[in-house]
Amino acid sequence: MSEINADIETFRKWVEESDNIVFFGGAGVSTESGIPDFRSVDGLYNQKYDYPPETILSHSFFQRNTKEFYKFYRDKMICTDAEPNITHIKLAELEKQGKLKGVVTQNIDGLHQKAGSKTVYELHGSVLRNYCMKCHKFYGIDAIVKSEGVALCECGGTIKPDVVLYEEGLEEETINGAVRVISEADMLIVGGTSLAVYPAAGLLRYYQGNKLVLINKSATPLDNKADLLLQCGLGEVFSHL
Repeated sequence: MSEINADIETFRKWVEESDNIVFFGGAGVSTESGIPDFRSVDGLYNQKYDYPPETILSHSFFQRNTKEFYKFYRDKMICTDAEPNITHIKLAELEKQGKLKGVVTQNIDGLHQKAGSKTVYELHGSVLRNYCMKCHKFYGIDAIVKSEGVALCECGGTIKPDVVLYEEGLEEETINGAVRVISEADMLIVGGTSLAVYPAAGLLRYYQGNKLVLINKSATPLDNKADLLLQCGLGEVFSHL
């Protein structure tokens, strides 16, 4: 048995034995659904725009240059035809079985819910939710997709996606929920994240158990803290459950 297969077998055994699992995921969870990640070689951060993506996806840029923001946002941040992959599906199944107590995600694509997950802490918000900055009316994703230029409310106010932009703080209620489930977990699976984005990556320190699994194709700053390290794709691991 190769080393990776032995590690996947250990992972499978731990999942079987645990009944309070939490999954913490990043962009790598959705790349197998065809949604590009930010930091890989062909990710958004290495493509060419008039401004760097970090600038466009900032609060101040949204305020100052809303039309340009929306051009990039519609083009690159919305993937309405993306479908959940094996990882999303298996996590939803584990929740249904009562083993998984929550998904903490840095993704904004809503694919965990589309797969059937109920307890999802969306640290960075969701493209599926939007609201008017003036009257606070709620809008679904169609309001953005079917509009041109700056998305406007019927009251004339600007519609803002409910995603956490650079320079904005994370929602307190979401953070508190994520901290609670992570601190109570007997197994924490961390997958598809470079663990480079704070404060999200800092949530891992609340885990008290001895089954910290890190699944990521490339190295992360917390590899040495993992009880089990799997440097491969998530689909390869979750297809064995």
